[in-house]
Amino acid sequence: MTATLPTLPTSTAAATRTLMFWCPDWPITAALREHALPADSALALVDRGEVFACSPAARQDGIKRGLRVREAQARSTGLACLPYDPSLDDRTFEPVTAAVETTMPGVQVIRPGLCAIRVKGPTRYYGSEAAAAGVVFQTLAAIGLTDVRIGIADGPFAAEQAARATDQLDDDVPQLVVIPPGESAWFLGSYPLEILEQPKLTVLLKRLGIRSLGDFAALRASDVRNRFGIEGALAHRQASGLDHRNVVAHTPPPHLDAAVDFEPPLARIDQLAFAFRSRAGEFVDTLREAGLVCTALHVSLHTESGESSERRWQHPRWFDADDVVDRVRWQLQGTNASDHGLTSGVSRVHVVPEIVENLSDHADGLWGTGPDEGIHHGLARVQSMLGHGAVLTAVVAGGRLLADRRVFIPWGDAEVSPQQAAKTPVKDRDQPWPGRLPGPAPATVFAEPVAAAVVDSRGNTVDVDARGLVSADPAFFSAERDGTPQPVHSWAGPWPINERWWDPSGRVLNRFQLVDHSGSAWLLLIEDHRWWIEARYD
Repeated sequence: MTATLPTLPTSTAAATRTLMFWCPDWPITAALREHALPADSALALVDRGEVFACSPAARQDGIKRGLRVREAQARSTGLACLPYDPSLDDRTFEPVTAAVETTMPGVQVIRPGLCAIRVKGPTRYYGSEAAAAGVVFQTLAAIGLTDVRIGIADGPFAAEQAARATDQLDDDVPQLVVIPPGESAWFLGSYPLEILEQPKLTVLLKRLGIRSLGDFAALRASDVRNRFGIEGALAHRQASGLDHRNVVAHTPPPHLDAAVDFEPPLARIDQLAFAFRSRAGEFVDTLREAGLVCTALHVSLHTESGESSERRWQHPRWFDADDVVDRVRWQLQGTNASDHGLTSGVSRVHVVPEIVENLSDHADGLWGTGPDEGIHHGLARVQSMLGHGAVLTAVVAGGRLLADRRVFIPWGDAEVSPQQAAKTPVKDRDQPWPGRLPGPAPATVFAEPVAAAVVDSRGNTVDVDARGLVSADPAFFSAERDGTPQPVHSWAGPWPINERWWDPSGRVLNRFQLVDHSGSAWLLLIEDHRWWIEARYD
């Protein structure tokens, strides 16, 4: 349905005619497409425990943005909850932008689901503004988007409000609202101040008795600037239908990924590495010509039988051609212990730079990079000969016990890979972890706790009861492997740790700090009436 407002006295100020197309509930649309869910599903996207967006079916059950997840699930028993992923919105909206640009170039993405186009050129080509909007409707319908709203007005601000005004129309088809040239101020006059999205200015204007954009636009521009500053002056221009923003055409990102198809497929790792080496060099050269370097890389391997292997690789500095080839080879070696890795020949290798940084940020200093570069090249050389997992470095993970917080990952990886996480579960260190040891941490942490004995002055084993009370003061302690008792000069504790108290496999233990006669400090723990030495303060 097309709505054209009646002609009213026009403004003398020039404005950029803008077409704004809006896809309502785009985060929901993107999630439905990504997870292949029915369009009428009751779906909520959750961000930090609250509903970020919800589908029309969920809104019919009383779900709205800002609800806690438990309350939303109580209102709708069939509600499906998924975590909100902003990158999914961007990724799924890119084909929409590309489709519209085939019919009218110069699309500016305001955000996923909302785009602006200068309508002057398309109007001349297609004959009218309504005809240009019809082309957009047809283009988006061809890719499966039927719920599309379009507004045409003077400037992006008024055009966006015109697109949203289609909700007031009755037809359940793609709808259009056209504001004639010069009438945007009249169209916006009845809107509340809240659509300016300036809370402080809105509160102040309401205190002065101004309730709508029309009231705000009636003020003199010079008075508004003197009283409210530059931000108030720009908001006043928007309320007056004189949007200060220009439509900036969307610039497609440069094509930086690299892919090689092999016919016939290659079944040996050395053959594939040799064949891919020249393409890897071109990949790195393309990045350098764009003034970029790659610090995170996504490698996809596809075989003739339909298998695929995907992995994200990171580099401590940046990838050169040899590094890219090594990652492809390591990925093949890691899929299987056999010579050719996958069960059939590799037909395609696709490399995508996930994180790129400015080349100037990684330029060598006046006297070179010094020992750090030498260390990296040496370790990388060892990796290339012995394999990706042959050189490990330690990272700090989450946990309450010191042994849980120490995890080894391959050199060059900035994070734990899914393969490594499957072998050694890694916990998030950003969690609060109540009961963990505060700093400074002990200098020596034993790979495995050392069995120990702690006794009182009478030779009885010191214990801790269920209420956290110590049976007696520790007087002597010793490691069972040497058996030499050492007098305790001072001690502190216990500090209880109760992990997964609701689970039968949970752990209940207590920590102590002891100082011996030589001044050395020790970290001990007691679990199930047995003592262990966890670390030593050197």
